[in-house]
Amino acid sequence: MVRDIPEASWASSPATRRAMQGNRSRNTTPEMALRRALHAKGLRYRVCAHPLPDLRRKIDIVFRPARVAVEVHGCFWHGCPEHHRRPSANSQYWHDKLARNMNRDRQTRQQLEQAGWLLITVWEHDDVELAAERITDAVRARRP
Repeated sequence: MVRDIPEASWASSPATRRAMQGNRSRNTTPEMALRRALHAKGLRYRVCAHPLPDLRRKIDIVFRPARVAVEVHGCFWHGCPEHHRRPSANSQYWHDKLARNMNRDRQTRQQLEQAGWLLITVWEHDDVELAAERITDAVRARRP
């Protein structure tokens, strides 16, 4: 059954709308692979947590005692400098949406760093084992 696109929808087609609605905000494949690698290294963490009480954003992986936060970014959604390609359909919508995402990422980093946290960004294309090693080193170095 094909449904019509709602009048105010951002989607350029019903297929695009279904595909975008299917995207997850947590427990993505890259995030799960990184969490498995961190767990295998003996690290324990909070998932999708607020590191600061006044920060209205959740962080993918949080190591509270060490004050290390990890964000796993998708190349499309966060404007990867290596792999991001701007969509041709509905171009202005996506330009604005991705600019808001990148601005939010900058604000989050700034707020965490001002509070004494280390924010590590792992891109979906990064090698999971290398990223896990980098995070493990940071957590162990900052552990009280």
